[in-house]
Amino acid sequence: MHTNEKFYEPFIGPFDPCPPIRVKSYITPPNLYIPFQPMNLPQFSPSEALRKGTLWPALFSPYESKKNHGKGMVKG
Repeated sequence: MHTNEKFYEPFIGPFDPCPPIRVKSYITPPNLYIPFQPMNLPQFSPSEALRKGTLWPALFSPYESKKNHGKGMVKG
């Protein structure tokens, strides 16, 4: 099974002025794993599709900010 979150280890130079981040991550969009639209793909209800931004559950990928991870929603 694939995951949308990928990880990599960036190059860390000996003279970097900041503390290194040893492992970084990024999110890939789910449409990379569906080469064509299969027939009879399950669908959200119209109201749920509007809230989630897609009609198909297979293409739904919620964005979770790592900046405020575990701190709740930021009001602004």
